[in-house]
Amino acid sequence: MNLPSHPQPLDPARERVLLLTLAGIQFAHILDFMVMMPLGPILMRELHVGTHEFGLLVSAYTFTAAFTGVLAAAFVDRFERKRLLLSMFALFSVATLACGLAPGYGTLLLARGTAGAFGGVLGSMVQTMVGDLIPFERRGRASGTIMSAFSLSTVAGVPLSLYLANHFGWRFPFIFIAALCCALLLLGWKMLPALRGHLPTATVGEAERAHPLSAMLAVLRDANHLRALVFMALLMFSGFTVIPYITIYVTANVGIPQEDIPLIYLFGGCATFFSSRLVGRLADAHGKIRVYRLMALCSMVPLLIVTHLGPVPLWLLILWTTVFFIFVPGRMVPAMAIVTSAVQPRLRGTFLSMNGAVQQLASGGASYLGGALLAADASGHIAGYGMVGYLAIGATLAAMVFVGQIQMHTGAPPIARKA
Repeated sequence: MNLPSHPQPLDPARERVLLLTLAGIQFAHILDFMVMMPLGPILMRELHVGTHEFGLLVSAYTFTAAFTGVLAAAFVDRFERKRLLLSMFALFSVATLACGLAPGYGTLLLARGTAGAFGGVLGSMVQTMVGDLIPFERRGRASGTIMSAFSLSTVAGVPLSLYLANHFGWRFPFIFIAALCCALLLLGWKMLPALRGHLPTATVGEAERAHPLSAMLAVLRDANHLRALVFMALLMFSGFTVIPYITIYVTANVGIPQEDIPLIYLFGGCATFFSSRLVGRLADAHGKIRVYRLMALCSMVPLLIVTHLGPVPLWLLILWTTVFFIFVPGRMVPAMAIVTSAVQPRLRGTFLSMNGAVQQLASGGASYLGGALLAADASGHIAGYGMVGYLAIGATLAAMVFVGQIQMHTGAPPIARKA
């Protein structure tokens, strides 16, 4: 049966509930990824590993996420969105529980890779549903709501996880996240609509979609898609050379005690909870590319300062890390609105799965390179972080130039069906 080609618009209350549900799923898998970074000093001490081995724990998640993102691109547009999203989320929760039960470094590395295999696909699937459900003119605001999951994870999730780790051991944050996933699974099953408007119909020939790689090849044949993927790779590289090692650097070089680390995430997350939604509204009102370039330009200041800090008072460190959280992750709000709108609507799921793979591969490569450039000297201080900051600024400048080459589609999203 053919589905209508035009969507039935969601009323504001329904749209808000759907976005908050998707933001909850985003919150869980972002928290799972982010909690590894502030746990760095604890894991290095408890597992008796160095910065290189810790970098592998971060990279294992992103590299397997990149692989499954490519794999998912071959089939994601062949399945109903809701069932596929919740199936991946259920498997992700099991893998996260395995992280908390891992007896040592090797098994934790394996469990992190497995969590990445499922968690890395979730971000692209959430953004796919946003693109399917939300019109172009409100997509920046919708991206801001989804990005508020990052803010909430830093305000509440990361400090709570660090509290659990400091008092009960490093395993407890992962067990907490797995329990949270179970509650969100039930909420998602109840609140999310089924989305079938992207599935092959008489208007999209079966022969065109017959081969598993046909949709991927269709994505790669579009030069605009390729420009969007390169842009996203530059953006992720510019952030994840720096972000995974902030906690290690400030404890070793700035002299901040481990018990004060949650304050960095608390203040940074509170600020971005409000700023991400503001940036989304500005992107819709003043142009997504223009607002992205402004955010990227501002982000270079905290990138430079945070990677060159010496011993400073806690309040000054919190000031600069809060500015860092506002602008560096905040660039993703207009960036995701741009990238989500750059794809041909019928290929959105395939493209965003490939985009998720590019994000994970770029962030994993950046994390690995950042860790390779760092070394602890005889006094225990971390050397090489300044060079990492310069690399991040160079990638930011390249992304600012590249984003102007991306064209955005403004067509209506496909229809949403009730489950």
